[in-house]
Amino acid sequence: MEYAINDKLEWIMIFVYEFAKKFNMDMKQAFNYLYKFKGIEFLDKNYGYVHTQSFTSMVNDITEYCQKQGGNL
Repeated sequence: MEYAINDKLEWIMIFVYEFAKKFNMDMKQAFNYLYKFKGIEFLDKNYGYVHTQSFTSMVNDITEYCQKQGGNL
């Protein structure tokens, strides 16, 4: 299924905000971390699934994913 780019962008920006809030980062720091450790790529490729989950659950899952890619929080 194809999703509107605006819907994906809006959801990903809210996700970055929630991620930043959890780790006491600003939005730029959170985005850079997620981009560097492939979290943004994962969210984009798997949007069909991730946008149906709670932000809390996905923040935890993406944190774990990024750590497996070398991220350290």
